[in-house]
Amino acid sequence: MAAGLSDPVPFAAALSLLLLGLAMLVAFWRLVRGPSLLDRVVALDLIAAIVLGIIAAYSVLHAQPMVLDVAGVLALTAFLGTVAIARFLEGRQR
Repeated sequence: MAAGLSDPVPFAAALSLLLLGLAMLVAFWRLVRGPSLLDRVVALDLIAAIVLGIIAAYSVLHAQPMVLDVAGVLALTAFLGTVAIARFLEGRQR
């Protein structure tokens, strides 16, 4: 068996980083283009989720589990930000 094929995890992590990068471009396009404020909020939340995936794939690729702490903090911050924006938009519609 070839040396590169014995462990498929680094290949899968690198491939996931590439695909997450492409997804980031699409989400950023939606963030810029809109058309509504809600579309932009959803795109921003999606970008946060993609960044979480990138951090997780990086952690696997470089065998650094300590980086996952950063992902946890980012997930909590993104959730609280989304809730705050939703409450702001709810109050704006009244």
